[in-house]
Amino acid sequence: METKFDRQSSFGWMINVIANQAAKKFEVELKKHGLTVALWPTMMCLWEEEGITQRDIALKSKVENSTTTRTLDKLEKLGLVERQADPNSRRSFRIYLTEKGRAMEKDLLVLPAQVNRELLSSLDTDEQVDMIRLLQKMVAAV
Repeated sequence: METKFDRQSSFGWMINVIANQAAKKFEVELKKHGLTVALWPTMMCLWEEEGITQRDIALKSKVENSTTTRTLDKLEKLGLVERQADPNSRRSFRIYLTEKGRAMEKDLLVLPAQVNRELLSSLDTDEQVDMIRLLQKMVAAV
């Protein structure tokens, strides 16, 4: 016997609603600094480690290489990153933050934590810990 699909109890639907809400809230905050959610993974990678290649950024941020190319073009136009020739390969570039890009880190790294706090605020502390633990388990299994 087939069970009727119920959107209101569907994990996929619920997680999508939360993810969309998180993205909207995060986008609003990032726009105040001239950035978008699409540019965020690359900036995060570079704050963690400068001088990596475009390919490394794509792998670390789990984004297509062609998307990373466009992202780097945008970040370069904004004056946040610069490409430097790779001394080990004539075909690739190393990516570095500019002073402007480095200076944004302190103000921007607090934003995801603020959004997370707001999204989790309907849960008590124990529920928040459980939610994060369960989601980490699910992400690790993907």
